[in-house]
Amino acid sequence: MSICIQFDGRGSEQELRSLREWLIDDPEMRRHAKIRLGGAPVEDGEMGSALEVIELITNSGFQAITFALAYVSWRSTRPAKPSATIEHNGMKIVLSDGDPETVEKIVRMLESDRS
Repeated sequence: MSICIQFDGRGSEQELRSLREWLIDDPEMRRHAKIRLGGAPVEDGEMGSALEVIELITNSGFQAITFALAYVSWRSTRPAKPSATIEHNGMKIVLSDGDPETVEKIVRMLESDRS
């Protein structure tokens, strides 16, 4: 399974780095996902772009709830709460606040292809 996370607005690269470190520090995430930073594809004649996404490549032991809880925990530590877009299997969700349904939204999207 592949999951991509992006942030909007100023400081998005800093937020990507912060979330990546948070996820790497979580033993369950580290055990069940490759967590890497990436940029948008570069066209011929263009220079490379800044960091734009975190990509998670997960294995069969990955649990969506672990990621959702890690994301919500990380977000609660941020002074500015940037809007995040999470993409999986062609579906996207935009999380612009820390409402109590955030965990449910993430889990529902990530588990939608398992039914």
